[in-house]
Amino acid sequence: MNKNNIFSQIFDNEGAIFMSAQRSYKDCYVGLFGVPYDGTTSFRPGSRFGPSSIKEISTSIESYCPILDRDLEEINFVDFGSLKIPYGDPQPIIQSVEKVSNILISNNIKPLMLGGEHSITTGAIRTLSKIYSNLILIQLDAHADLRNEWLGSKYNHACTMRRCLEIIPSSNVLQIGIRSGTRDEFKELHNSNRFVELKAGEISDSLEKRLEPFLGLPIYLTIDLDWFDPSVMPGTGTPEPGGFYWNDFADITYILKKHHLIGADIVELAPQLDSSGISNVLAAKVTRSMIMLLEGK
Repeated sequence: MNKNNIFSQIFDNEGAIFMSAQRSYKDCYVGLFGVPYDGTTSFRPGSRFGPSSIKEISTSIESYCPILDRDLEEINFVDFGSLKIPYGDPQPIIQSVEKVSNILISNNIKPLMLGGEHSITTGAIRTLSKIYSNLILIQLDAHADLRNEWLGSKYNHACTMRRCLEIIPSSNVLQIGIRSGTRDEFKELHNSNRFVELKAGEISDSLEKRLEPFLGLPIYLTIDLDWFDPSVMPGTGTPEPGGFYWNDFADITYILKKHHLIGADIVELAPQLDSSGISNVLAAKVTRSMIMLLEGK
């Protein structure tokens, strides 16, 4: 079976396509795909509509990013569509993400997932950790996501980092900007070397120093959009006051230009919770930046 047939079985490519993307994977090193799943959402559902909303709004933003000095029209990347997934339990979805991540990596394509909820990250980490023994995981998030189980499931979105820490060592994980969690979660964070405690407007110097030991190492970046402050990202299921802003994210992307990103995800956009559409625009700009960082120079 040829690769096009394999991809057509895995993905549904009906609907919007991200700005400047192509449907063919030929000569592409970044593969964008949606995972429209929010089956373990514990507060406000709707992140299953995130991938399509990001793609639909993407034509409203410029293809050029002045921070990274790149233009999407000069980058070959593929939008595969959305992963075909079953409804219900999260484990089959995580297994599907694991499988498709392996297929993309084996074809020299870096995966960029659009969620959906945060539970999907575990699938990508399962695959990439087998390929990269020194894999680094960086989390931008409002929440620690360190629960062992939540609402009867070990694969709930609130357990994502716990599951990832069962795959890769704690020394290879950074959790940036966490501001919500249980007492036990924060105790663990403060007792570990994973926690990067930052405030809005204070990103550049301290984060650059923390990332220096990871220069040249393969990095996977997971971005839960509730990392941003609700004033600029109201369209998310679990908003947390005291968050970050676009300039903070721009500082992070500028730092990450020096590093070796091999995959990423952008999760937890619930577009129906923001009638203004501002959240969709912000998520699309984050996606644009990640395509550029993954593609490299």
